[in-house]
Amino acid sequence: MSRKNLSPSTLKPPSNLPPRSTVAPAPPPSQPGNADGLMGDRERHRILMVCDFFYPNFGGVESHIYCLSQCLLKLGHKVVVLTHAYGNRSGVRYMTHGLRVYYIPWRPFLMQNALPTFYGTLPIMRTILVREKITLHSHEQGLPPEKVYVVPNAVDTAMFTPAPEIPRSNDEIVIVVVSRLVYRKGADLLVEVIPEVCRLYPHVRFVVGGDGPKRVRLEEMREKHFLQDRVEMLGAIPHSRVRSVLISGHIFLNSSLTEAFCIAILEAASCGLLTVSTRVGGVPEVLPDDMVVLAEPDPVDLVRAIKKAITILPTIDPQDMHKRVKKLYDWHDVARRTEIVYDRAMKCPNQNLLERLGRYLSCGSWAGKLFCLVMIIDFLLFRLLQLVQPANDIEEVPDMVMALGEGSSAGDDIPGQSSRRWSTTC
Repeated sequence: MSRKNLSPSTLKPPSNLPPRSTVAPAPPPSQPGNADGLMGDRERHRILMVCDFFYPNFGGVESHIYCLSQCLLKLGHKVVVLTHAYGNRSGVRYMTHGLRVYYIPWRPFLMQNALPTFYGTLPIMRTILVREKITLHSHEQGLPPEKVYVVPNAVDTAMFTPAPEIPRSNDEIVIVVVSRLVYRKGADLLVEVIPEVCRLYPHVRFVVGGDGPKRVRLEEMREKHFLQDRVEMLGAIPHSRVRSVLISGHIFLNSSLTEAFCIAILEAASCGLLTVSTRVGGVPEVLPDDMVVLAEPDPVDLVRAIKKAITILPTIDPQDMHKRVKKLYDWHDVARRTEIVYDRAMKCPNQNLLERLGRYLSCGSWAGKLFCLVMIIDFLLFRLLQLVQPANDIEEVPDMVMALGEGSSAGDDIPGQSSRRWSTTC
């Protein structure tokens, strides 16, 4: 099967992954979890999510971590997030359902990326691992393919809904772009594509939301081709306003040069927009063929894809598209599939240092040796930290367990309802 024909309905887990119907349901209100780490017949995990990108920053990665964490909390697991400080936001913060976030005092140096360091964050990382009694945190290299699982992203379809069923005017077609205006997101492609599309279709208008270093080039393009009245530059858009921007258009344009998944096209499809996207990364596998028009990351092919999208636009039903996305991508389903992967990971035997070094060494003639050197120094520093500050001297924090109140269920779509109550276990 070619990548072009793949859709979410055909993305099946490996043969050794149980089918979705075998996933155990979330624990009933009387069994939120206990000190032994059990939830009924399921193991309770303590999970650490580590990423440079998190709230108050907005984007696909941030939404993924937050939504997945909330659903894992509903399943009875403990989830902690570790990220760098954002301005004055430093220390420990709490979010919905008691999601604990550590904003460590490391400042970003470029586009919210912290300065790479092999050892600088190890002391505070170890302290958090011990304090929170973390059982799951993984960042590996050289994994065999049979141990890799593919779990899709999802979208909050309750937030991203189509506009009310008001007849759309055929006199104007609005193409929406919502993206960081950087090289990787294909901003340079937009500079060439937008003038050509405007020349071919006098009734097409563009709305561009987002900010970045490439915004200057787009502004210059707009002035050069006298398109001030046909290309609207909105600048940075708060996440709460993304839907209102999307439903103002008919076609969503994604010109990325690299993408792993691109949650933005899911949000657009959930709002009923037909998507035109570059054929990069995992994008061809995200939406069914009749919901997206794919193109190579080339201006000529991208213009061709937009032409095709304009011709099939009258056949698109936004409400039907929203229902299909809602059925295909659900955060609770993603959380349960992720839970299966965690369960399998916990059953794998731990490898000793020599076994791990052998795996790192196989990563390349030069890279493998470098990884081994970093690993050895990391191991020695970790042992030193254990001597300087034994784990018994680090105070453990009590677990905060969400219990579902009467009339609610583990499958509630809206987090943070007033029916929730809290309990703590030491």
